[in-house]
Amino acid sequence: MKNRYEGLLILNFKGNEDGAKEVIERLEGEFKKEGAKVEQVQKMDRRQFSYVAGDLDAGYYANFIFSAEPTAIEKLRAKFRLDETVYRQSYLRLPAKIVEKPVRTPRPAKVA
Repeated sequence: MKNRYEGLLILNFKGNEDGAKEVIERLEGEFKKEGAKVEQVQKMDRRQFSYVAGDLDAGYYANFIFSAEPTAIEKLRAKFRLDETVYRQSYLRLPAKIVEKPVRTPRPAKVA
């Protein structure tokens, strides 16, 4: 059964943000290779870290909303751990998408 997830990836471009679009498209392709259906990609621009824990003080944030099997999350983590452009990654399970049913209007009664 597929679940909905939100994947926040912090990307390391080292001052070269010109290729952001291509990298995000490549990462979206990696999601699809693992059987995920990407609903939405939010490009959140470059942001400074409030706490610097490594060699980087800022990163480019990209948020992916997708549906996938639970086993795909570990595969994605392992794959992105080896990717030099992915600095950090975090995944959160979302509630199922609620599909609203259309409201039906009653037909007018026939007048005899």
